[in-house]
Amino acid sequence: MIGSGFLFLSFMVWFGHPVGNFAFGLLLSIHTSGFVYYCSPLLQEGQLRSRLFFTLLILIALGLVIYLPLRNAILQHWLVPLRINGRVMVVQRQFSANAIQRGDWIAYRLSENGGWGEGGIRVRSGMGLGSVLAMAGDRVGFSTNAFTVNGISHPLLPHMPNAGGLTVPGKNWFVWPNFDISGGHGNVLESNISAAMLQMALVPQAQFVGKPFKRWLWRRQITP
Repeated sequence: MIGSGFLFLSFMVWFGHPVGNFAFGLLLSIHTSGFVYYCSPLLQEGQLRSRLFFTLLILIALGLVIYLPLRNAILQHWLVPLRINGRVMVVQRQFSANAIQRGDWIAYRLSENGGWGEGGIRVRSGMGLGSVLAMAGDRVGFSTNAFTVNGISHPLLPHMPNAGGLTVPGKNWFVWPNFDISGGHGNVLESNISAAMLQMALVPQAQFVGKPFKRWLWRRQITP
């Protein structure tokens, strides 16, 4: 029981890291071994093949009945780990989208339909993490060296347009994407990249996943 408690604590401390995943798998293995040992009086007369098959069935049953539903419940309702630039950020899912303010970091779904692409650009589906630069109703403008939010100037971010602007529609945030861009076949114009990222920068509240913790236990989570 002490070992199981230590493994569960390790899973939570290193949530989303390989060490946490190993602790989760080892916890399942210990649970299986303990259950099989409890049933050992019933298996003494059985052949080695039968005992191994029984152990495998218990492993599958415990995984499907307890551990997989527990993992899915954690990811869907409470916590989700995101790997950003080689670091793991733990995101709290029980956070109201209505409480988000300008400057907050949010996690959001990139797409509902498996990806998005246009003008020779393909964006993989998944999750994004970024700062809310503007709220619904804010006016965002672009120039050569800066962008403005309601007239307040900020340094231009990578692949932002150098002209034009927009008003953030209702129930949306303006979050500039932070992506790794890989080359494909042919040359893609910078204007096409800017146009694609500008479209993705409008994040509907319906795609909100959660808000990253400022600290996860004793570790300070530094946003990219």
